[in-house]
Amino acid sequence: MSTPPTPPPVAPRPVPAPAASPATAPDPADERIPLRRLAPLAVQHVLAMAAAPVSTVFLTAGALRLTPAATAALLSAVLVLSGAGSLLQSLGVWKFGARLPFVMLPGGAATALFLQTAADHGPAVATGSVLLAAALLLTVVPLYARIVRLFPPLVMGVTVLLIGISMVRVAAQLIAGPGGHPAPRTVVLAGLTVALTVAAYLLLRGVWRQSAVLIGMAAATVIAVTTGLGTFSPAGGGGYALPQLFPYGTPRFDLAAALPLLLFSLTTLAEITGQTVLNSETVGRPADPGRDVPRVARADALTSLFAGVLGTSLMVTSSENIGIGRLTGVRSRFVTAAAGGLLVVMGLLSPLSRAVAGLPPAVVGGSALVVYAVIALMGVQMLARAELGDGSRSMAAALALAVGLLPLVAPALYSGFPGWVRAVLGSGVVAGTLAAVLLHALAAAADRPPRAAPPLAPSAQPSPVP
Repeated sequence: MSTPPTPPPVAPRPVPAPAASPATAPDPADERIPLRRLAPLAVQHVLAMAAAPVSTVFLTAGALRLTPAATAALLSAVLVLSGAGSLLQSLGVWKFGARLPFVMLPGGAATALFLQTAADHGPAVATGSVLLAAALLLTVVPLYARIVRLFPPLVMGVTVLLIGISMVRVAAQLIAGPGGHPAPRTVVLAGLTVALTVAAYLLLRGVWRQSAVLIGMAAATVIAVTTGLGTFSPAGGGGYALPQLFPYGTPRFDLAAALPLLLFSLTTLAEITGQTVLNSETVGRPADPGRDVPRVARADALTSLFAGVLGTSLMVTSSENIGIGRLTGVRSRFVTAAAGGLLVVMGLLSPLSRAVAGLPPAVVGGSALVVYAVIALMGVQMLARAELGDGSRSMAAALALAVGLLPLVAPALYSGFPGWVRAVLGSGVVAGTLAAVLLHALAAAADRPPRAAPPLAPSAQPSPVP
């Protein structure tokens, strides 16, 4: 009897490899981009962000009446700071920088407060205020979770709106000149700058739209030179430009005068939180504000300390370039790092800095109107997110705005009060922000529903009446 044949061995079914867990998945922000793609992507980011540092320098130079040479040195400093800050945020060093595709720019609202402080107390006090505000931000980072609660959308909306309104007034003074009686051609040139900027924003798309301020300034300068409405006088010199240390002299520290920038440095924690979450979501990284926000804030504070040394205002991490990341689909932080490197090189090239230092003052004033009007609109948008309705919060916002507008419409209102009172209440931004913080807390307490009474114990229930 024959035995049945032995069946051939069955090969074991391959077991699929387990899917990579989110913890082991590569971080899209860490993607290495080939140089042939990295260069044009970095240039695109520079074009999108260049308007902010250039316009900031023009506004500062016009308000402080800087010479063309001093303006060129300040532009060099701001470009180098923007590039170095972008490198720090993108690459990260120890606990500084979130290693996200961030760029750093001079803050528009911070510049407005810097110029306001310089007008009231002198540029040396303004420089000391920047150093104090940067040191304060660096100090309070460990208390981040507690401080950010003081600045909800209502408070930040009031603050930003007051900054925008007050600086529209400063832009008008730039156009009017020292005597306050500008020639008609000066006003025409400023209006033409505004019109060209608006046209560029409405007609262009993508990166070019984001550079509408620069395009408007360049086009208005060409028209001014060709028609005689203004002159273009670049500073002399060549080679490399080096930023100047303490260009306004030894800093002076005045806590009362520094209050606007001190408060602003605290409000930036709320803005940093939103930008960090948005950027994390854009690159596909799980948002971790408790870890990343302090790193972003530390990098902002460190760069701002150097900004004070070099004669400009606080530097802030910006979300302007997040839109480019969404459009291109490239989420690598090495792109913004390369953009930072390009900005450093641009800042050190003297011909560029000295050429842009010669723009007509009326062009600078017209661009300032656009920039500061946009800041005011940002405040309105923040107030819209506060869901004011008809409750106590709407009254809180209204009264805080009234407190902040009083020094603007009646500058001599507090002239008879002591100096420290004038420093606090005489600044519309400080007075309005402090009023908003206090009134928001009172409104939140008033709108809080009453606590329900605990139910009675069975033994304490009233007996039924027979």
